[in-house]
Amino acid sequence: MTVMKTSLRNFLAHKGRMALSAIAVLLSVAFVCGTLVFTDTMSTTFDKLFAATSSDVTVSAKSASDSGETTADNGKPPVMPASVLGEVRKADGVESAEGAVFSTSVTVVDADKDNLSPSSGAPTIVGSWNSNEARTMKITSGAAPENSGQIMVDADTADKHDLKLGDEIGVLSAVGTHKTKISGIADFTVTNPGAAIFYLDTKTAQQTLVGETGVYTNVNVTAASGVSDAQLKKNVAAALGGDFQVKTAKETADANQKDVAGFMNVMKYAMLGFAGIAFLVGIFLIINTFSMLVAQRTREIGLMRAIGSSRKQVNRSVLVEALLLGVVGSVLGVAGGVGLAVGLMKLMGQMGMELSTDDLTVAWTTPVVGLVLGVVVTVLAAYLPARRAGKISPMAALRDAGAPADARAGWIRGVIGTVLTGAGVFGLYLAAQADKAQEGSLWLGLGVVLSLIGFVVIGPLLAGGVVRVLGAVLLRMFGPVGRMAERNALRNPRRTGATGAALMIGLALVACLSVVGSSMVASATDQLDKTVGTDFIIQSDSGQLITPQAVKAAKSAPDVERVTEYKWTKADFTTPDGKTLKDTAITAADPSYATDLRTETVAGELPDAYKPDSMSVHEKFAKDHGISLGSKIKVAFEDGATAGLTVRAITSSDVVIDAGAMYTSIATLAKYVPADKMPLDLMLFASAKDGQQDAAYQSLKSALHDYPQYTVRDQTDYKEALKDQIGQLLNMIYGLLALAIIVAILGVVNTLALSVVERTREIGLMRAIGLSRRQLRRMIRMESVVIALFGALLGLGLGMGWGATAQQLLALEGLEVLEIPWPTIIGVFIASAFVGLFAALIPAFRAGRMNVLNAIATE
Repeated sequence: MTVMKTSLRNFLAHKGRMALSAIAVLLSVAFVCGTLVFTDTMSTTFDKLFAATSSDVTVSAKSASDSGETTADNGKPPVMPASVLGEVRKADGVESAEGAVFSTSVTVVDADKDNLSPSSGAPTIVGSWNSNEARTMKITSGAAPENSGQIMVDADTADKHDLKLGDEIGVLSAVGTHKTKISGIADFTVTNPGAAIFYLDTKTAQQTLVGETGVYTNVNVTAASGVSDAQLKKNVAAALGGDFQVKTAKETADANQKDVAGFMNVMKYAMLGFAGIAFLVGIFLIINTFSMLVAQRTREIGLMRAIGSSRKQVNRSVLVEALLLGVVGSVLGVAGGVGLAVGLMKLMGQMGMELSTDDLTVAWTTPVVGLVLGVVVTVLAAYLPARRAGKISPMAALRDAGAPADARAGWIRGVIGTVLTGAGVFGLYLAAQADKAQEGSLWLGLGVVLSLIGFVVIGPLLAGGVVRVLGAVLLRMFGPVGRMAERNALRNPRRTGATGAALMIGLALVACLSVVGSSMVASATDQLDKTVGTDFIIQSDSGQLITPQAVKAAKSAPDVERVTEYKWTKADFTTPDGKTLKDTAITAADPSYATDLRTETVAGELPDAYKPDSMSVHEKFAKDHGISLGSKIKVAFEDGATAGLTVRAITSSDVVIDAGAMYTSIATLAKYVPADKMPLDLMLFASAKDGQQDAAYQSLKSALHDYPQYTVRDQTDYKEALKDQIGQLLNMIYGLLALAIIVAILGVVNTLALSVVERTREIGLMRAIGLSRRQLRRMIRMESVVIALFGALLGLGLGMGWGATAQQLLALEGLEVLEIPWPTIIGVFIASAFVGLFAALIPAFRAGRMNVLNAIATE
């Protein structure tokens, strides 16, 4: 009880000094809990949506995906004959059944040809209005569509795009463009996560999405009273045989949830990973805080020992303070996490994904995880300072000698740090020398971990040399004040090393990712320059296939010499060694693709692969299956016949663009696949007539104006798009890393604040002999800057080493250009100096306000 009272008294006595450490715990716990609440809320939202939209039993085509979405390469949804509806209605236990048609491979535009698809990446769905949809949609104005000239839109989409009754809407599908006018607007009775939904009458939906009537994509079945979904499924399946998919409401909802689970898990674990980095950085802050508090209470600890307190009691007293800090920070962090989750939901709403706070989900595990994690991390971080406090002898403490200097501990730290750093560097070397990317990635991971730990351990030893160099370059120009700032940073290398290490971790990751991202862009740009011979690339940024109407429009553009089509499909390969390879990708293109992409061959010529009944394979595939020029491969095309194709070319496997592709001609594909099953184009390649590049560029854009889902890019545009994509990804990662850097800044602030308190008497004496307030504040700011730059130098150097090694592994995949983004690196280094200045504002201000006489009288 005495230990608890002492700990509580000390905690309350130093509550101001504990505040920044508590904020670090709060931020880290809030990020973890916010991530868990946000992803759980998303799961709840989708669960409710899928449960509400699923009929008791759903029947769909055999080739449909588990969730029933469009999967056919021809851009049309997999369908079944309307006769299935009659068979279902005859099954026992069926109260009612209704046929429906829907597709997600569509684009919807307004009268100005603006794309109405969600910006969040959520699907655009066009389907038939039916009683199953009426369960989750309420018509708020107008009426449901009744003929081919009418369409109904969901209220969220209408609000975002300012759509009104009577507005013209165009539906673009693989069948063609269908023009309608809005007849009604319907609102969701459940939360809509951001999809744009449009309804046609059933006959129009069949013609617009499939190109024929008398077919359905699914049949929605309602069970009679007293019949379970499982029994109804069994009855319907027996009535239909095994040619269709039959799923209960739960199975349909689970399949839909599985589709979004992958995305949510990636987001969840990525955010938790960055929260873990923030926790790691926070450990340094807590260690520094308790180390300095212990040092400031040396005499107090000596008195406690002198009147009978044992080492264990002193140790326990410090750990109880840490426990109180962890509990306070964690409780506030859990509450902050809920607020963060709400903020993320609002942000997603701005991006087009609507999440209602009515579905806010706080599982009982979330606060438990937050509390346990925050408390455990805080207590573990305080263990070393507590252990050092227990080692202070009573007499040494009473003399204010503090913790005895342990030369042996410093020597051991140096040896361990050097060994770990050397092992990490050796791991990075082995990664750079690896022949296979998978093998090298294991060495890279080991090298990163060991080198990071090594730098953390050896940081206090590096502080002496690095700070002296920084002092000579930056601080000496400020005269005596600069020299005092340098000496203050060198006074306690362990403290400087720990404070710098906190900043080092975040900046090392920033530097590593910057090098990798820049190298990827530079390598891809280099490959484009070397291998792409076409002027323009036409594709959909959302991954939609290119409709025949858009292909025809592109080919009609003036000033364009040729347009090359590029398709992709799957087939079962039977190779000369007798092996059958299921669902193997094969690319079909026009013969001009051999000119558009200058792919290196190791045998034969690529244009020969586009001759009738011919194909190419890549080098690794040929070696694995004993294939040479003239070999025949039996190719059973998906949705088509089986062909015997002759290998006319073997391409190099050491390429980046179209790596591993196997080519045949579109004419060969058309010979074995029926016209209605032919896959649509993935992309188009266009070349301008000589000297007409600018005119062709504009004419292609004009020709595809009615198809806003497709983008025309020249090579410069394509490189910029690639750079922007990687840049957006890096910016998102930098944003998440900002949490760790904020915690590191708090560490610098806390270190300086406690250092000012620790040096109160010294500051008073310096003021007494003539040091002005301005000089004092400058000294503290310079000390902060040099500590921040110390951490930045270590972090940026370490990160560039990691990034360069990672690039060597990417070189095994063809990305051979190493590019160091010096503007980013230099910018981060300079920004670190400003971070140091910012962190010193409050400590310097407080130091300058000290009363000189009171400061001198402080013991």
